Amino acid sequence: MSKRFIPAIILVAGVLGFLFLKMTRPEPAQISATERSWRVEVQRVEPKAHTPVLPLYGEIVAPEQVLVVATLAGRIRERPIAEGQRVSKGDLLVALDAQDIEPVLAQAKAQVADLAAQIRSEQVRYRNDQAALKSETAMLDNARRQRERTRSLVDRNLASLENLESVTDGVARAELSASNRQRAIDEHPARLQSLEARLAQAEATLATTQRDAERARVVAPFDGVVTDVQVAVGDQVSRNQKLLSVYATERMEIRARVPEKYRSELLNALASGMDLYAYSDKQEVRFRLERFAGTSDPAGTEAILALAGDSAGLRPGALLPVSLERPQRSGTVAIPFSALYGADNVYLVADDSRMQRVSIERVGEAVSANGGRHLLVAGEALKPGGQLIVTHLPNALTGLKVDIANIDEDKGSAPK
Repeated sequence: MSKRFIPAIILVAGVLGFLFLKMTRPEPAQISATERSWRVEVQRVEPKAHTPVLPLYGEIVAPEQVLVVATLAGRIRERPIAEGQRVSKGDLLVALDAQDIEPVLAQAKAQVADLAAQIRSEQVRYRNDQAALKSETAMLDNARRQRERTRSLVDRNLASLENLESVTDGVARAELSASNRQRAIDEHPARLQSLEARLAQAEATLATTQRDAERARVVAPFDGVVTDVQVAVGDQVSRNQKLLSVYATERMEIRARVPEKYRSELLNALASGMDLYAYSDKQEVRFRLERFAGTSDPAGTEAILALAGDSAGLRPGALLPVSLERPQRSGTVAIPFSALYGADNVYLVADDSRMQRVSIERVGEAVSANGGRHLLVAGEALKPGGQLIVTHLPNALTGLKVDIANIDEDKGSAPK
């Protein structure tokens, strides 16, 4: 075979091979367009009664706090307690030195005794003045009669004018003495009233001093904690100087600001005799809502909650987050926060496995048995047995097809 046919033979063989391969190739699968579905978790809608809670952030205060001051000036004799120490009712807190108290008390007693003696002296003087007035009145009468006799003798030239003038001077002296004695008697009620008033004032001062002397030894008025200690044994203190303070541990309160939209609801509950309690995060401390403050501001009104039970080491001035139980609300559903879209929208699974957007009312928050927080919602669209989507989808919209992942589970059970 001529060499010139070899290229043609190779070309023909290649073409035949290509045609064979083309004829024997597998047919490609037909591709059809399918709609994508999103895998989500759902919660069965079961409306029932729940107790919504209101998160609050309040300050611990001690309404029963006693400020101990020095009732008298003196030196500190005893102070057996220290800052932050717990004391029982009747325990000694602080005492002044008795040597500084006794002279003040003795002076007040001496003042009372002196005025009582002056009153007795005034009464003796009054009786003497009455007796002396009788004698002086008799002497005045005698002097007047003597003047008349002397005047008669002078008229008959049996006595000189000098004798008459001397007798007249004696009458004047007797009149002056009697007048002074009468004035002293007339002034007796005023002098006695003044002395009695001064005695009453001295007795009041003595009573005050005795009271202050008794209070110079201060004991705890209740079970509490000592704070703000400002003196030590041996310190010289002045009257009304602050020494320390003590507050009752079993009567502490928490003050927290409540938004205005909840105030009417809580006031109505209190007026109906309902007990509303607030708990700390771990429910270690419990408070009972007692009342609201008398004033308010745009941020809300201050609620006053009294400690119910043990204080668990609380101290005044501490800030404590609590959850206040509001009145129970029926027909509500507890859902996770991930189920909420916007301010008041959630998605339900329609019959064709597609998302359906519905509007709801936000009632508040609820706490589950394990301490977790859920959102309480209500609405006509939340029918019993419905499937609420709890998986938060960033591209959620009505009509989006979904695939339920937990169809055999009771996802997101409602809190008790």
